[in-house]
Amino acid sequence: MEAQGPSPPLNQGGWITFPFFIATMAGLTLAVGGWSNNIIVYLIEEFNFKSVDAAQIANIINGCINLFPIVGAIFADSFLGSFVVVIISSSLSLVGVMLLTLTAILDPLKPPSCESGSSSCRQPSKPQLFVLYTSLASIGAAGTRFTLATMGADQFNNTNHQGVFFNWHFFTFYAATLISVVGIIYVEDKVSWALGFGLCVLANLFALVIFVLGKRYYRFLKPQGSPFTRLACVIVAAFQKRNVLLSSKLEDYYQEPQERQNKMVETITSPSNNFKFLNRAALIKVRDNNLTSGIKKPWNICTLQQVEDLKTLIRISPLWSTGILLCTPIAIQISLIVLQALAMDRHLGANFQIPAGSMIVFVMITTSITLAIIDRFLIPMWQKVFGRSLTPLQRIGLGHVLTISSMGVSALVESKRHNAAQSHKLTGNSVAPISVLWLVPQLVLVGAAEAFHFPGQVSLYYQEFPKSLKSTAAAMVALFIGIAFYLGAAMVDLMRKTTEWLPNGINDGRMDNVYWALTVIGIVNFGYYLVCAWLYKYQNFEKAEHSESNSS
Repeated sequence: MEAQGPSPPLNQGGWITFPFFIATMAGLTLAVGGWSNNIIVYLIEEFNFKSVDAAQIANIINGCINLFPIVGAIFADSFLGSFVVVIISSSLSLVGVMLLTLTAILDPLKPPSCESGSSSCRQPSKPQLFVLYTSLASIGAAGTRFTLATMGADQFNNTNHQGVFFNWHFFTFYAATLISVVGIIYVEDKVSWALGFGLCVLANLFALVIFVLGKRYYRFLKPQGSPFTRLACVIVAAFQKRNVLLSSKLEDYYQEPQERQNKMVETITSPSNNFKFLNRAALIKVRDNNLTSGIKKPWNICTLQQVEDLKTLIRISPLWSTGILLCTPIAIQISLIVLQALAMDRHLGANFQIPAGSMIVFVMITTSITLAIIDRFLIPMWQKVFGRSLTPLQRIGLGHVLTISSMGVSALVESKRHNAAQSHKLTGNSVAPISVLWLVPQLVLVGAAEAFHFPGQVSLYYQEFPKSLKSTAAAMVALFIGIAFYLGAAMVDLMRKTTEWLPNGINDGRMDNVYWALTVIGIVNFGYYLVCAWLYKYQNFEKAEHSESNSS
């Protein structure tokens, strides 16, 4: 049996919507993955960017891709609703990828081709850069990833069903990315950039059409207005009443009015004892009377539920902050892997060469397989052995350990590659006599790490955030990923200025030291995470789990 909750209208919500959300996610991921995972190579080969500069631009692009969802989620929660946000951002993506395709087709939109690394290479003009950067408005697709996840989870009442949906949502994301880095990137490298980007256009169009076709089956939740304004009111009202004594009587606090059977009734919420100073925002004073028809001055008094919503965000914010330094090493690794692959032997046999941008395929394969193992084997086994589900915090913790391990392995492998280059007296970005397959172990580890911590993060915030912030909750993962890419770009820039680890020619530097530094950062951050996880008390996860176990 499902946990108690509002029943969806007939033929709306539930598993009938599942194929539409999964197909939409697959198409949009193919579109974005087909160009974003190979953008470093495109910038180097077609726009004559230097290698580390191209990697930095890729970090900024990925940062935008992951920051845009928070904007989409705010609009979804506050004004437009998830359906409209997905339509708008998918359409922006379609326009952006079409423009990027034109840069590959039309010669005037890019500088003349030349030998990579040559001093005679002409840099792109300002109009060409304008067109290139404008085409990257395809970051609009990023506004759909987590808004789409939240809208899909809203189709279910049961927490376990929502968890299953999140698992398959992320499985689809990684499986589709796998197809894009194997198929589309191969077409870009071996056939033509124009055809590869054209396939991205078709995938984006397919996703948009499928999503619209499923509209009749979706359950729609009305946006409740800006939740951030409601939360800001709590701070202002609490400050205004900072000298007022708190009351121990529940009736002295303003409750949330809700309409039931055409009558306005109060939803009873008890004030919690932590961050008690905020309780003053809901404390009713003499001048706050006559509140039966709603708050007349929201900046003077708030409902107790608004106060508790803000407290929830404060309690979970330390855990959220650990995700930034968890993802920063991964963000740096994603760009550096391409540069390493370009300076390694990528041949498999006499005639086949692995595209440098396709190395991420090993992350996608591992993540997809690990997600399936977690969903089909690990979680059921965990429930049998321990009598309860694997918690989101446990999943995230395992992700930390695997990510740290990946950075350590990366340092060892890069040291081996660097030694091979030095023994043959290679400089610049010359190809060292070492197989690119040496990069696979670290990619497998980071892929397994992502299978644990990304769904764990989304599940944690979706379940623990206030109801008014459901879309924003899922997009909070994208927010710290975006910050991680920007922070990664800043860290790489700092290392370039203060050390000799990252010159334009990686054979002349010490990239292994970069990975050792990331390993240390990961260990320190993991210690911080353990403290935050130990102090955190679940607000909704254990309640939902207990309710479902009793009703099953």
